[in-house]
Parts: sequence; structure tokens; C-alpha cells
Amino acid sequence: MKILCVVPCGKKKIWDKNQVVGETKAKDVYIGLYAKTCKEYAERFYTSSWCFLSAKYGFLFPDDIVKGNYDISFKNKSSNPITPEELIKQAMDKGLNTYDKIISLGGEDYSKVIKEVFRDKVVYEPLKSLKIGQKLQKLKNAINEGIPLS
Repeated sequence: MKILCVVPCGKKKIWDKNQVVGETKAKDVYIGLYAKTCKEYAERFYTSSWCFLSAKYGFLFPDDIVKGNYDISFKNKSSNPITPEELIKQAMDKGLNTYDKIISLGGEDYSKVIKEVFRDKVVYEPLKSLKIGQKLQKLKNAINEGIPLS
């Protein structure tokens, strides 16, 4: 079974720390604690089968380039997030539709979008209904113990 892990992007970005940084690889853009911990988890257990989900850019592989800072979220529809239709096309173009199971590490808004994009796939939400501190602890425990979330 082919598994894809989808990591949420996060509000805090490299440009919040250093405004003069130019275009940056996605893996280096999202610097908030939760996004960084999700990335670490994905790198540990899904080496080459993970991506970010950005409300602006859609699905980003770790080496995809992000041009600059933005503040767009799925929660705030007036910020004009990428549409499910655009994401479905991206998933096809990037070969993400070939995965059998999708793991969503994001919150409710991210999972809702992921379920819409991957309607015919199993979408697993191992952190669903947990508070942020619990999510972080669960991710860190999995990373430290070398056992993926189940």
C-alpha cells in the first residue's frame, strides 16, 4: 500500500524571522513548532512520500520553491485559498492520486480539504480531536520511539 503523508504549512514562515530571504524551498519555509514537528515526523517515516499542503500554493514537495511570504488559510475563505478543484488537478499532475492511503497531520480545516481532494482514498487523521500540545507530544513520542502513529 502506497502511503502519502500531508503536512500542514503553518502561519509562521522564514520571512517572519528574516525579511530579506528570497525564494526558499518549502522544507525550509515553515518554521512554526507544529509545522516543523510534522515535517520531522514525515521525514522520519515517509522519506520520499510526503508533501506540504499550503492554502496558497497547494501541494508542495519539500524542494518546491515558495516565492515569498503570504497569509492565506483554509479557515479564512476571504483570504482566497486554493480551491479543491485546483488541488484535485495538482494531485493528478504531481502523481499524488496514485497513493492508496493519505495521512493528514493538519487540523480540521486541512483534513476537510484533503478528504475532498482524495474522495476515493482512505484518509487517516491520527491527531484528530487532540489539542495542539497533545498533537506535539504524540508526534515527538512517535519520532523518538521510531514507531509511526497508528
